[in-house]
Amino acid sequence: MTGDRTIVSTHRLQLEPDFTLDDAAAQVEHLATLGVSHLYLSPVLQASSGSKHGYDVIDHTQIAEGLGGDEAFARLVSAAHAAGLGLVVDVVPNHMTTPTPLSLNRPLWSVLREGRSSAYASWFDIDWNAQGGRILVPVLGATLEEALAAGEIEVGEHDGEPVVRYYDHVFPLAPGVDAGMPLRELLDAQHYRLASWTIADDELNYRRFFDVTSLIAVRVEDPAVFDATHQVLVDGIRGGAIDGLRIDHPDGLADPEGYLERLAEQTGGAWVVVEKILEGDEQLPRSWRTAGTTGYDALLRVGGLFVDPDGAAPLDDLSTELLGERQDLEAIVTESKRWVVTVMLATEVSRLLRLVARARPDLALDAAREVIEAMLVGMDRYRVYLRPGVPADAADAAELEATVVRGSHGRAEELPRPVVEAVIDLALGQASPVDQEAQDEFVVRFQQTCGPAMAKAIEDTAYYRYVRLVGLNEVGGDPTRVGVSAATFHTFAQGLLERSPATMTTLSTHDTKRAEDVRARLFVLSERPEAWATWVRTARELAGPVRADELDVLTEYFLWQTVVGAWPISEERLQGYALKAIRESKLFTRWTEPDEAYEAAVARFVSGVVTSPEIVAHVESWVEATRPATRAAVLGQKLVQLTMPGIPDVYQGTDLVDLSLVDPDNRRLVDYDERSRRLARLDAGAAPADLHDEKLLVTAAALRTRREWSECFVGPDADYQPLDTTSPHAVAFGRGTPGEVSVVAVVTRLAGRLHDAGGFGDATVMLPDGSWSDVLSQRALEGGPVPLASLVGASDGLPVALLVRVEDDQ
Repeated sequence: MTGDRTIVSTHRLQLEPDFTLDDAAAQVEHLATLGVSHLYLSPVLQASSGSKHGYDVIDHTQIAEGLGGDEAFARLVSAAHAAGLGLVVDVVPNHMTTPTPLSLNRPLWSVLREGRSSAYASWFDIDWNAQGGRILVPVLGATLEEALAAGEIEVGEHDGEPVVRYYDHVFPLAPGVDAGMPLRELLDAQHYRLASWTIADDELNYRRFFDVTSLIAVRVEDPAVFDATHQVLVDGIRGGAIDGLRIDHPDGLADPEGYLERLAEQTGGAWVVVEKILEGDEQLPRSWRTAGTTGYDALLRVGGLFVDPDGAAPLDDLSTELLGERQDLEAIVTESKRWVVTVMLATEVSRLLRLVARARPDLALDAAREVIEAMLVGMDRYRVYLRPGVPADAADAAELEATVVRGSHGRAEELPRPVVEAVIDLALGQASPVDQEAQDEFVVRFQQTCGPAMAKAIEDTAYYRYVRLVGLNEVGGDPTRVGVSAATFHTFAQGLLERSPATMTTLSTHDTKRAEDVRARLFVLSERPEAWATWVRTARELAGPVRADELDVLTEYFLWQTVVGAWPISEERLQGYALKAIRESKLFTRWTEPDEAYEAAVARFVSGVVTSPEIVAHVESWVEATRPATRAAVLGQKLVQLTMPGIPDVYQGTDLVDLSLVDPDNRRLVDYDERSRRLARLDAGAAPADLHDEKLLVTAAALRTRREWSECFVGPDADYQPLDTTSPHAVAFGRGTPGEVSVVAVVTRLAGRLHDAGGFGDATVMLPDGSWSDVLSQRALEGGPVPLASLVGASDGLPVALLVRVEDDQ
């Protein structure tokens, strides 16, 4: 173990009331034995009571009481350090929650009571120029007039002070207001305006997290707000309790670069990674003080190694056959973005329009709205990075110009060019505004709106509509990229080593749409498209008795892929997932406007699929027939991720085969006792009993090898060397220091196609000179060309190998 607690690998733990900091401390010994160097904790600051994820922060000054509080955190730190482990903590800088009761969020309660005169008025991103200078609070189940007429709103007492009460909600009274005045007059005298929840998307005047009205944005660009909201974590780093931070959604920040700069200054340059989605070949700005991303860029490339590009066309043909039309992902994304921008984010667009009116009152606002909407629809990344007062470069100007072209495609009339140029100039910060402050704010607000438009339209809409191969529909994914060649992967890995050697890599997170092993199963469809087509046609015939007329083919096909990817799955889990999927797709039902008849048809189908003996047998036949290819993908992508450049994270539970789906399914409690027992049995010399054991064996071996040979994986001398293979079905690379490879990973890819070709034959991998030992099989080898058939192709062996150099004195 590295004595200075260098971050070599992490293990993500999802904390919640049923898995507290003390529960985490109880797993320290097991995780140290597994081989990780750091525990990676979900947010630990005080969140809403009973929070299952910790992202709904209400108090930045203390560790969450529901997790055990400050004392339990100290116990975890002590236990981890005693075992040679460190801690990495998730940080939520963008927002706080609006809890029930609101008094639990003391800064927000103060602002609601005192308005702009509150000491906390600078904390929250509120547009005081809207709603008559009041904060819109859209919590009512009806209009204010209807709620008043029904007697649902009254004056009461809470924590010893008079309040306005609406069921479980309470709201403060402004200082000096007579609690005995007529109720409507009393409400009109407050710094907030109570309203129906249905108007939030149109009239909300505080920035929220994506479209979540219950999460109010925090202005960490203000140094005082930064200090107040980060003091506990900064003190933890300065005191040695915390070694690194993961920053949630940096694209939501007003000034990501400035935020990271201040964080680095406050923490002495601690290891920090950002949850940033990179589109295509996009790179993080080099000026950012960060080690890299949380790993979605790596996830895309690692998974792609196990997807057969030859399967793209036949899978396209199958979805076309089923749907009656060929899907165009670009068109689906554009349609989804237009809906999100014009409906879901209408209030954010309205705020931008108010800034336009202040900065350029000469512009026609209807035309300006159309231009803003086109730019948001046409943005092909999560945002550009412009700072008020800093000149934009030509690339940013060209990108914003391109957004208008893309976003206005298909319009009957061309957007008025003078308005287009004026809005682009405002977004670039280079207009000649009447109000400079409004232009500066427009620069920031436009960028902050791009991320929600992308995320809600692509990840949370389009990816539930596009069905060619749903395993590719992943956060940070690119479903148009079917397969990644070994050469492309090597180029990416070498680029990581050069640009961000300490970036995080991952295969599963609390935000991924499917766990890594569900995706591995689905990737096999690309190797067996013809067999899959036959299987699907039969499955649809078997499901005839449980298919209601309301069920559409797109949803059915989406669910068939889900079923084979996550099998075995309980009806409860699949029902929960199906409901979320159809509401996210927004084709027939939505969270805010559910269609009961359609949802009942989907529920009937799901129930029939998991309870019909004929369908169950058919599903199991597919899972069994593809088991060897799935096994190679499961183990292969795990070994690649754990040994490639970067700091690998093992998401909780994924050291065994994990067939979880999107949250909250992927945040279920993990049976660590089972994992500890399995690891102890393997360490005692027992052979793996199943794929769970094999994955655990590979995970532990890779993590321990990283720990023992840490200089080969982290630090300035760590190197990466692609190794030649004479088969397209193997990927191999070496890790070491300049001039010497000390660790080699070899994995089998596209094992189904390999089987069709008759195996590896006489194909080889070229090992560097010297003596080698496979830590998975204990087999000894010598450098030079080694037959792949004997290394990773034997029927009684693993489809992967992890070799370490045998020193001469051993």
